[in-house]
Amino acid sequence: MQDIPPTPDAPENNRVADAASDNWVDRYAPAFTRPYLRLSRADRPIGTWLLLLPCWWGLTLAMLFDQQPRWFDLWIFVGCGLGAFLMRGAGCTWNDITDRDFDAQVARTRSRPIPSGQVSVKGAAAWMVAQALIAFCILLTFNYAAISLGILALLPVAIYPFAKRITWWPQVFLGIAFNWGALLAWTAHTGSLGAPAVVLYFAGIAWTLFYDTIYAHQDTEDDALIGIKSTARLFGENTSQWLRRFLMATVGLMGLAVVFALREKASFLAMVLALGGPWAMGWHMAWQLRGLDITNNEKLLQLFRVNRDTGMIPLIFFAAALLA
Repeated sequence: MQDIPPTPDAPENNRVADAASDNWVDRYAPAFTRPYLRLSRADRPIGTWLLLLPCWWGLTLAMLFDQQPRWFDLWIFVGCGLGAFLMRGAGCTWNDITDRDFDAQVARTRSRPIPSGQVSVKGAAAWMVAQALIAFCILLTFNYAAISLGILALLPVAIYPFAKRITWWPQVFLGIAFNWGALLAWTAHTGSLGAPAVVLYFAGIAWTLFYDTIYAHQDTEDDALIGIKSTARLFGENTSQWLRRFLMATVGLMGLAVVFALREKASFLAMVLALGGPWAMGWHMAWQLRGLDITNNEKLLQLFRVNRDTGMIPLIFFAAALLA
């Protein structure tokens, strides 16, 4: 398939339409790197946070589980951060390669580097491989079980871009991919996968359904015209009711994961503090619901972005429990 020519209505400075006007890529990065950094969504860091936070949940919960924090956990913490940045970039590049024809037809996405002509498909593919290889080098520093999980994570990443073409629930596939770090980081610390990590993983999937349904409402009109499916289109006016269900699932499953992880070795105070994480996270999600307006794209993007803070809340409580 031939590369798509530049879109006439792309911003003059080639900034992606939904990136913040003061993002660091457009302000400080060398000009020749900007199209590739835009492919990686480096100008929109919220996705990296949403991929990273479940990793940190898994790590801190694992430390609470066995009560054996060690110096290598500091590298797991940092390695997950670097890996999240790189693999989010590789995944977004893959998404943009597979969706380039659709992106050219949607107002919010036609300014992305491939449909706007800033990067060729071959150039994007090379950039994707480079990011994935660097991330793989970081993965190799973990134990064998975590490395195996990391390699297996490529499967949902590869599948996700095609899900929106065949199912009304592509957000489930995004959740499967984006919360894999909870399993990986737990295993990197403990050496094996445990039930608390699996339950935490499902809590993360429910959270992804919450925030990405909000995000997807920005494109419902364009998606309907070109045949792209999403939970936003499926739920329509009933979105608030569905988001409440995802909220309850997130809080309930995360609370269950905490109980499973801490019931044997942790103190009562640590248990109370850790359970405060999903409780406070639920209140933050409820606050988002009160401000939801599915017809206001600016508000939808704002609510989607505040989920960085939503995901940070349980991490703070888990960290406090470690000190209890």
